[in-house]
Amino acid sequence: MKQLIQNFKTGELYVDELPAPSISSGMVLVQNDFSLISAGTERGTVKVAQSNLLGKAKQRPDLVAQVIQNIKKEGLAATINKVRTKLDSLKALGYSTSGRVIASMDTNGAFKPGDRVACAGQDYASHAEVVAIPQNLVAKIPDNVSSEEAAFTTLGAIALQGVRQADPTLGEKICVIGLGLLGQITCQLLKANGCAVFGIDLSPGMVALAKDTAAEEALTRNDPNLMAACENFTNGHGFDTVIITAAAPSNDPIELSAELARKKGKVVMVGAVKMDVPRDPHFYRKELELKMSCSYGPGRYDVNYEENGHDYPYAYVRWTEQRNMETFLDLLSRRAIDIKPLITHVFDIEEAEKAYDLVLGKVKEKHIGILLKYPQREGSPMSMVQVSNAPREQINVGFIGAGSFAQSYLIPNVKGFGASLDGVVTSRGISSKNVAEKFGFNFCSSEPEDVLGNDAINTVFIATPHSTHAELTIKALETGKSVFVEKPLAMNEAELQEVIAAKAKSDQSVMVGFNRRFAPVSQEIKEVFRNASEPLVVNIRVNAGLIPKEHWIQQKEIGGGRIIGEVCHFIDLMQYFTDAEPVKVYADCIDTGNDLITPEDNLAVTVKFSNGSVGNLTYLANGDKGMPKELIEVFGAGMIGVINDFRSGTIYQNNRINKLKSSGKGHSQEVVRFLQAMKDGKESPIDFRSICLTTLTTFKILDSLATGLPQEINIDHVG
Repeated sequence: MKQLIQNFKTGELYVDELPAPSISSGMVLVQNDFSLISAGTERGTVKVAQSNLLGKAKQRPDLVAQVIQNIKKEGLAATINKVRTKLDSLKALGYSTSGRVIASMDTNGAFKPGDRVACAGQDYASHAEVVAIPQNLVAKIPDNVSSEEAAFTTLGAIALQGVRQADPTLGEKICVIGLGLLGQITCQLLKANGCAVFGIDLSPGMVALAKDTAAEEALTRNDPNLMAACENFTNGHGFDTVIITAAAPSNDPIELSAELARKKGKVVMVGAVKMDVPRDPHFYRKELELKMSCSYGPGRYDVNYEENGHDYPYAYVRWTEQRNMETFLDLLSRRAIDIKPLITHVFDIEEAEKAYDLVLGKVKEKHIGILLKYPQREGSPMSMVQVSNAPREQINVGFIGAGSFAQSYLIPNVKGFGASLDGVVTSRGISSKNVAEKFGFNFCSSEPEDVLGNDAINTVFIATPHSTHAELTIKALETGKSVFVEKPLAMNEAELQEVIAAKAKSDQSVMVGFNRRFAPVSQEIKEVFRNASEPLVVNIRVNAGLIPKEHWIQQKEIGGGRIIGEVCHFIDLMQYFTDAEPVKVYADCIDTGNDLITPEDNLAVTVKFSNGSVGNLTYLANGDKGMPKELIEVFGAGMIGVINDFRSGTIYQNNRINKLKSSGKGHSQEVVRFLQAMKDGKESPIDFRSICLTTLTTFKILDSLATGLPQEINIDHVG
């Protein structure tokens, strides 16, 4: 399929051939008819990408702060790697489309193939032939509404939410500052609501358009009669509400709005303008109410609503993102508003670059509503695109999942080993194409079957969301491929049992990304304790930091939580140092009424091992980020080994102190060890039974937290 993309590093805009996206539960696959270019929003996005590195930093100081924090946490080299990965990315543009349903996995059964729908969402409703949309960001188009009109639905929902924040009543006098696309739609909505509308803009053309469609009066900002006209329009009282729909770096709109509003009036912020709110003379003396409008409406930025498809109860949240979209389409259907005068240009997707020449001012021509049009193709969209035809090596690798972690720590090390990179799969075609071109894969795809069903690929790396690990591992084993799967191996005992059964039927290897045991400092300490003739005590303190509850890792059905997703690293490290199997575990966590805190992210775990060793893990999310993340201490046989955040180590032995240098957490070493084992026809460098025991122990930690009792660990029972 064709999609408009931008290289975030170079700023280059172009249309490319990409794999069509895939869908999962709660998603709808749509073939676009039209997509709308939101000139104000997208102009800013494109200009950021076209800035040099310093320009990008100036425009996103929040990200600069994150980079500085990451340097303190992970070091300069690792941070540079992450920044390069982010910069070397392709960006999807667009967030408002209309089209026809190809397939739907929505949980309500609301959408059927052939349904005409409007779609919303940045990184979802993109300028592409085919898009995959979460079910709550899709709305059916009435029969008498054209696809061109319906492509405006997202902008319409944004404008509608701004009007709802104003809460206008019949006959109120309302001023709209900023008469671009969003402002024009806002004026029409207010008129349909029975309000008297006054518009202000810098452009005489936009002022004229507003007067032709919805505004009773409109003037340019620099008109010398502006203030007198506003006083006359409101009979000297001022506007009941001022809605700011402008997009500008200036503070003028907020200052002007305060001057124009009546005493105890409202100012509603919809657009993106500077907000140095002046207390005097107007906001304070008039007791003005300042309200923010959040995009399409309730549900925006709520992962459970937008991505997981959980709707809000109709009786308690009358207007949501989706209901605002539906209402806008209904207003179009009833001809309460008219979008057609706002459409100035329609370009075929192949000519999208010409459309952006207008948006960026390279071509001086009056424009407001710019649509991209898509060809109607028969048959299923292609999931795979060939990128190159490099020769295949003995170890021929396919990647399923290629996020920032895989791009930073896995793919470069596979390539560095000399294995061939054959295919890469991600759910979005734009990301798989980006990774394929960046690292030299032969093909990119959005469907795992394109890797799993490829007989030439003999080794699969899985770096997808946690909930898919077990299923993909099983399928890879069944198709005769060795597997490197990022942690965790499984999300529950039932999945673990299925993986064990699949491994028993296969002669292929399974490796899980427990990298810390492969770190050079871990290897050196292990060597010191190799001949210890007594049980060890391993103490591990992890200052993990807070991860919000809405993060995908915290969602039980997707990430499984941090015990399953992260604590497994340290159970594996305990096994490595003790050379023994875990047999019993007890865990307890904090109690708190603070809903922002996940109690089980702050816990103490004690693990008993088969040789009498004991492991103590204190895992914390309520500390300060300034403290190093990980401290590991190994005691036994009159010796102590210490790892300080994998930046340095110390061995205490025979009253001597031996300082150790550290070179990372073992990411490169684990990949090399795994691939070398595959090349030599050997088993995985971590014993499969040990991997399963680590996984089972995390489940038993959860059981201990639930029961308040120690839990026995018996992998033979699971197997």
